[in-house]
Amino acid sequence: MSFSAADPVASVPAHHDAERITHWVLTLVCADGPGIVHAISGAVVAAGGNITESQQFSSADTGRFFMRLQVETTTGREEFESALRPVTERYDMTWQLDVVGRPLRTLVLASTAAHCLNDLLFRQRAGQLPVEIPLVLSNHGTLRDLAGFYGVPFESIPVTDAASKALFEERVVQAVEEHTIELVVLARYMQILSPELCERLSGRAINIHHSFLPGFKGANPYKQAHARGVKLIGATAHFVTSDLDEGPIIEQNVVRVDHSRSASELVAIGQDEESRTLTQAVKWFAEDRVLLDGARTIIFR
Repeated sequence: MSFSAADPVASVPAHHDAERITHWVLTLVCADGPGIVHAISGAVVAAGGNITESQQFSSADTGRFFMRLQVETTTGREEFESALRPVTERYDMTWQLDVVGRPLRTLVLASTAAHCLNDLLFRQRAGQLPVEIPLVLSNHGTLRDLAGFYGVPFESIPVTDAASKALFEERVVQAVEEHTIELVVLARYMQILSPELCERLSGRAINIHHSFLPGFKGANPYKQAHARGVKLIGATAHFVTSDLDEGPIIEQNVVRVDHSRSASELVAIGQDEESRTLTQAVKWFAEDRVLLDGARTIIFR
């Protein structure tokens, strides 16, 4: 079959252009000032790009400007970055360009609690979470079968003293390099990371904890909460810092409870909140929707 120039079906070649379109996500941070949006939009247009999503925020507290764009274009990365560079240099921007939906290389640290790890692995396999988990590291062997069920490699290194803790953290650093890890997730990993490892993973390690902290510390916070008759329980996902459980907050969720709930029911409810809160934080991070503004986060939902 052949098409004449006048035949409307002859527009089929446009389909091939569509196949070459790349959907990019661009995030940038710089000192706030006039003309930034106009300049960056102009650079995108100059690169033949079409902006399909745009969000921005000016922080009155820090004087910083934050922006997240999704752009579709047939322009390759090198050409696109060349078009952006004059603007990013003029405004001294910290910026990142990535492909929308690219799975983020993610290392998961766990101990014995299965709920957060299970949710992450299930949603990865179901295609609901844009991450690729090449390895689960644990200080116990308890979750080996769970990781195996999802076909994810699992390693356990017992942590019983300072020497074994150093060995575990050495393996974390090695795994980050070996697997080109971009994000480390503490899925109820019940060990405190050293200040040195916290610094090394700064801005790319996420932890989850129950929102009773610091009011209810220790191994049985839900039992303590039940004894005190709490009315709200929940979870907080945050970046890891050397200040225990005080890193910039990414997501929080709460659910109302009352006196009729047993301690075991509070545990089940709390674990559900922990799982969905951690997974949401990981999803936003993997989609380049989380930007740091000092001690707090900017979330472009």
